[in-house]
Amino acid sequence: MAEVLIGGIQRQPTDALSLVPKADAPQSAKDFKSDQEVRWCPGCGDYAVLAAVQGFMPELGLAKENVVFVSGIGCSSRFPYYMNTYGMHSIHGRAPAIATGLSTARRDLSVWVVTGDGDALSIGGNHLIHALRRNVNLKILLFNNRIYGLTKGQYSPTSEAGKITKSTPMGSLDAPFNPVSLALGAEAGFVARTVDSDRKHLTEVLRQAADHPGTALVEIYQNCNIFNDGAFEVLKDKQQAQEAVIRLEHGAPIRFGVPAEDGLGSKGVVRDQATGDLRIVEVAEHGTDGILVHDSHSESPTNAFALSRLADPDTLHHTPIGVFRDVRRPVYDTLMADQLETAVEQHGKGDLSALLHGRDTWTVAG
Repeated sequence: MAEVLIGGIQRQPTDALSLVPKADAPQSAKDFKSDQEVRWCPGCGDYAVLAAVQGFMPELGLAKENVVFVSGIGCSSRFPYYMNTYGMHSIHGRAPAIATGLSTARRDLSVWVVTGDGDALSIGGNHLIHALRRNVNLKILLFNNRIYGLTKGQYSPTSEAGKITKSTPMGSLDAPFNPVSLALGAEAGFVARTVDSDRKHLTEVLRQAADHPGTALVEIYQNCNIFNDGAFEVLKDKQQAQEAVIRLEHGAPIRFGVPAEDGLGSKGVVRDQATGDLRIVEVAEHGTDGILVHDSHSESPTNAFALSRLADPDTLHHTPIGVFRDVRRPVYDTLMADQLETAVEQHGKGDLSALLHGRDTWTVAG
């Protein structure tokens, strides 16, 4: 892991979990299940994500008392009730802000944010992008069902243009956000996308996010079977998914579709020499030369951003899933702790009373 120069001092980014105490004994998924009745609509994709997270957490080997889930408002935001860890069901859109304070004040905690497309990208958009750019040590799970489920089916910031809902009876006029593109534009060091029903892929992405020092954003395509059922069916149906889903693997050529003679996908992703954009080609016609090899560790986010733009927002054809970007940047929590330590070394501990009664205060006459 490369060192970085901060304020003239060599600093080395710390491991994401190095300061969090380990559990005294091996744990199982049962240890992370609370005694609360899980209450989502039958068939909701949130159940699958909850099961995956509960099943994955024991792998981290962390003391439950040092794991925290913070949520905002929305269906997904009931998550902290169902995790046998510390947690907080906070206010609409503010989960990243609350989690930032917690993570920076208590570096011995593993802090996770659970949010939805409405919670994170509408009222909470400002908090989200600043957490990403600061690179606070947070793991943000963004459940994207492209609808407001809790408030009964209004269009959300990720709903496709023309979406007919209770609040847009003639179709939405808004252009939707692409959460992966947004995160990359905010300089996030770790950005990934997965699907609620693909337990193996979801778990692997969570594993990589947990290992990443700094902010990790994972967009999870999640089905709302009541108000937006089948929104991601093309990515889940076995036959359709073969032609629609592009699975990103670091160091591997970006191939998908029906297997070709070499065992890899019959379609590939190349860079158009004329426009510089990425496009899909038939390997049988184009050949393997020029097929893009995925590099999630590239310092430049250029290819990751271009990959995030491949998917058609209406049909979802050519939708990449996996880790788009995984690069190491200075972690905000570490930088702040170092800065405070340096201040104490140079100036001693602060005197709150002296500050409050200093020359920059005054008395207002009654």
